[in-house]
Amino acid sequence: MELKIRSESDLLNVVATGTFSLEEAKRTFLQMLEASALHKSKKLLFDGRELIGEPGLMERFYYGEFAARTVTEFLLRQVPTATRFAYVLIEPVRDPERFGETVALNRGMDVKTFLSPEEALDWLRNAPANKPDSGQRG
Repeated sequence: MELKIRSESDLLNVVATGTFSLEEAKRTFLQMLEASALHKSKKLLFDGRELIGEPGLMERFYYGEFAARTVTEFLLRQVPTATRFAYVLIEPVRDPERFGETVALNRGMDVKTFLSPEEALDWLRNAPANKPDSGQRG
């Protein structure tokens, strides 16, 4: 997986291409967190519509768990405020049941998946960081 990262005010815009694998997803997630800390971004838009692959249920679980744990550890070490994560994905990388999202949410990560960048940006702009979503999934 390859990332193109661009900072725009308090938004970090990340475009991912390549083939999904759990190890690559973990590696690139760490890159995103480092960039977020460097640019002091409070919001991150991850556009993975160009990713290919078909993650299994356990890969989704392990990624969600890894992301939430890593964000928590990162917050304790380096970042004073939490980052809100919006993922734009299409099936089969995007799970219609949002299992990975649920795993991460249940572990305290501020994250939501979307079908379009417009929906994701609207959510990022209109909901304050560090506050959980109302529980609605779009």
